[in-house]
Amino acid sequence: MASFAQFGNDLYTGKRSFDFIKHRRIWYTIAIVLMVASVAIPLAKGGFNFGIEFRGGSQFVVSDVADTPQSAAEDAVASVVPQAVARVSTLGASGVRVQTDQLTGAETNEVRTALAEAYKVPETEITASFIGASWGSDVTGQAIRGLVVFLILAGIAMAIYFRTWKMSAAAMLALLHDLVLTAGVYAATGFEITPAAVIGFLTILGYSLYDTVVVFDKVRENTARLGKDSHLTFGEAVNLAVNQTLVRSINTAVVAALPVAAILFIGAFVLGADTLRDISLALLVGILVGTYSTIFVAAPLYAQLREREPKIAKQNERTLAERARATAAGRPADAVVEGQPTA
Repeated sequence: MASFAQFGNDLYTGKRSFDFIKHRRIWYTIAIVLMVASVAIPLAKGGFNFGIEFRGGSQFVVSDVADTPQSAAEDAVASVVPQAVARVSTLGASGVRVQTDQLTGAETNEVRTALAEAYKVPETEITASFIGASWGSDVTGQAIRGLVVFLILAGIAMAIYFRTWKMSAAAMLALLHDLVLTAGVYAATGFEITPAAVIGFLTILGYSLYDTVVVFDKVRENTARLGKDSHLTFGEAVNLAVNQTLVRSINTAVVAALPVAAILFIGAFVLGADTLRDISLALLVGILVGTYSTIFVAAPLYAQLREREPKIAKQNERTLAERARATAAGRPADAVVEGQPTA
């Protein structure tokens, strides 16, 4: 524990540092590759696995089942509506959920009877519900509108708070990165995108934004000190800020991810609770990706957006020239390059 505390202290003082800004092209390449893969996966698989709330259809839940083979439900549905596609999943140890395309009232009753015979339970143990396609379209539209409104308001709030649109732009691009990667994980794993998953998406965007704001606060503090007597370039000041908040970001991510991972495991493999599974996957992936994007995407991107400004470019040239003169004169290098990467 003491060594880790010392490690964090060294990062804060600049005695030890990782160069996140200098190697930004590597981080950009990784981010682009992951985003392209996240877009390609659903295209290759024919789209996302949307829940019944989005696509509409009929749903049956069979309770108190002694044996839960999915084939029994598929055969029962096929015996009534051969052309219907049945999506079957288990709910815990004694429940089965069956989702089909839209069925008529008569077909619904016949499927309920067939399921009762297949699983040897009374029909009273089977609940049936129906969600129309128009309702699913409304849910989809509201989810998209909510996401767009969230991003717009968050971008405006950050631009006002930090008094620069460039911080807001960097944060919004990092949020977009997080959203695309999280959606890609859903496509790759085949998990359903349900209203609970959408709530998880919005939640992790808020988490990512919070982490970015904390790091950017330190960035603003460090860069505000730059002047004629500064020994750091703009990029080095940003890099120092990322290192100073690195331990905090890691600790926060670990503390947040562990209970979410436990919920995902319990919801998916123990209880079979779909709502817990859907929302916890979005939260887990979002926490990890959000922490990554703040360090490797948002901060380097902000530094790049600002370094071409005439005032900052002039400051960087003056700092580098002073550093070169100090090195030529044999003055102590640590007084000039304090905060430079050492690892």
